[in-house]
Amino acid sequence: MKTFLFRSMVGLFFGGFLAVLLTYGIIFIGDQETLDSNLFVTNSLGSIFCGWLFTVTPLYFEIHSLKLSQQTALHFFTVMVVYFILAYGIGWIQPDLVNILLFIAIALVVYSIMWTAFYLYFKHESKKLNDDLQQIK
Repeated sequence: MKTFLFRSMVGLFFGGFLAVLLTYGIIFIGDQETLDSNLFVTNSLGSIFCGWLFTVTPLYFEIHSLKLSQQTALHFFTVMVVYFILAYGIGWIQPDLVNILLFIAIALVVYSIMWTAFYLYFKHESKKLNDDLQQIK
C-alpha cells in the first residue's frame, strides 16, 4: 500500500508537470496568446490521470505469484483500455474507425518496443548480478 501511494503521488505530480510543459509548448511554439480554460483543465486533468495510470500499473510486475505473461497481459489490457477510454473521452483520439485503428496499431508497436527494452534491460541486470555473486564465491 505504501508503494502504491508513493507511486500515485509521483505519477500525479509527473502528469501535472507534463501538462504544464505541454501548455508552455503550445503558448511559446504554437504562438498561442490565450488558452481555452475548459480545454486546459480537461487536458491537464487527463495528463495528470495518465501520469498516475502509467506509474501505478507497473505494480502488476511486482505480483510474484503471477507469471510474466500474466503480468504483461494484465498490464497491457489495463493500460490500453483505461487510456483509450480517457483519450477517446477527452478528444485525444478522434471518433472514426481509421483513428481508432491507428491508435491500436501505434499502441501495440510502442508497447512491444518498450516491453522488449525493459525485458532486455532487466535480463542484462540479472546476468550482471549473477556474475557478481559468482565472483563472491
